[in-house]
Amino acid sequence: MESAFDKVADREQGLRRDLSASQLTMIAIGGAIGTGLFLGSGFAIGLAGPSVVVSYAIGAFIALLLMGCLAEMTVAHPTTGSFGTWAEHYVSPLAGFLVRYAYWSAIVLAVGTEVTAIAVYMARWFPGVPGWIWILGFSGLLVGVNALGVGFFGAVEYAFAALKVSAIVLFLILGGVTVFGIGPANYTAHGGFFPRGAWGMWVAVIVSIFSYLSIEMIAVAAGEATDPQRAITSAFRSCVARLAVFYLLTLALIVGMAPWTTAGKGDSPFVTVMARTHIPFAADIVNFVILAAALSAMNSQLYISTRMMFSLARAGQAPRRLGVLNSSGTPVAALMVSTGGIGLAGLVNALAPATSFTVMMAVSMFGAIFTWMMIFVTHLFFRRTYRGPRPAFRMWGFPYATLLGAGLMLAILLTTALTPEFRMTLAYGIPFLAVLTVVWRLRFRS
Repeated sequence: MESAFDKVADREQGLRRDLSASQLTMIAIGGAIGTGLFLGSGFAIGLAGPSVVVSYAIGAFIALLLMGCLAEMTVAHPTTGSFGTWAEHYVSPLAGFLVRYAYWSAIVLAVGTEVTAIAVYMARWFPGVPGWIWILGFSGLLVGVNALGVGFFGAVEYAFAALKVSAIVLFLILGGVTVFGIGPANYTAHGGFFPRGAWGMWVAVIVSIFSYLSIEMIAVAAGEATDPQRAITSAFRSCVARLAVFYLLTLALIVGMAPWTTAGKGDSPFVTVMARTHIPFAADIVNFVILAAALSAMNSQLYISTRMMFSLARAGQAPRRLGVLNSSGTPVAALMVSTGGIGLAGLVNALAPATSFTVMMAVSMFGAIFTWMMIFVTHLFFRRTYRGPRPAFRMWGFPYATLLGAGLMLAILLTTALTPEFRMTLAYGIPFLAVLTVVWRLRFRS
């Protein structure tokens, strides 16, 4: 069984193993702490009010289950194709095809949400400049970073992520002092802790999943880690703990510092609440930090979508030239194709700047939810058929924890159909999967 998987993994040879354990951790944090937290959280607060903290706690629990499954399978098979390759081998070739393309599309569209958010942030300083100009300018910069090799990418992303982590720690300190001074009134004002009811809290879980999206990129980046097994185990543990603390404490302070009815109106909720502290230039400093955060997440997502397209090309399921590496070990052609979300974001921003972020988020959500659900399903098949050496990391509570994760993701996917803000999710996703299935049967089934 394992020799058969080795043949699948051998297709992806050629990428350089230049990422350290600390860089691997920061890549995941860099991808997951981005627009979903700094801008999307304002949308979530509008849906749930102060109970958004519960929404993100549920999302963190699902992410913890997901990372447990990923850690076990990644230690056993550290490949760039990761969950796409595992689905191909353990579930079916069609499953691997659908997972890779669904995830690639989700990340490509998520890049579009990050760059759309960049236009929102820059509008604070330059309100008269069209957003698409910032979209094109910053996109060109980050495409260049990704083209220069994984070592350079890892160094840049480490610096970006370190800036974000430092800024969040500072925000937690300032926010803690502010909430201590004003008291807990904002947690129950304007309709109580659950002003939108349990349903509003549950709908906001969808946004939390979008916020945590990219935490799974550790599994993809493992194919370029210097010491995959040690790096993966260390990175998974530290990444989950940091993200849970950062997200939950940060959101608790945001809804405590200002009424939830005002958080995130136009600007990022971080900018809104820092403006209320009346600290000189605090709002502008925070706006700069969240701009860097969006660039960081976009940088990580360009990297990860490029590697997923590279995996598809090496599997013969995308044009062969997308699997060619340059002298720096980078699949540049796959990188260029993976910038498609940037162009779409620029178009949507030009046509409907006021709603461009929510539209891009709703569309990108399908691939994210489908991929997370399939990771749980793949783990069930993996445990049933894996015959190799016992992995150094084992998922706890199997099979119940894995089944719970899959069930929660299915419930979230069905919820999008009942929520006006996310109607585009299934409206885009179901036809997308249908087209992929037809393409598979006509072109790749043999």
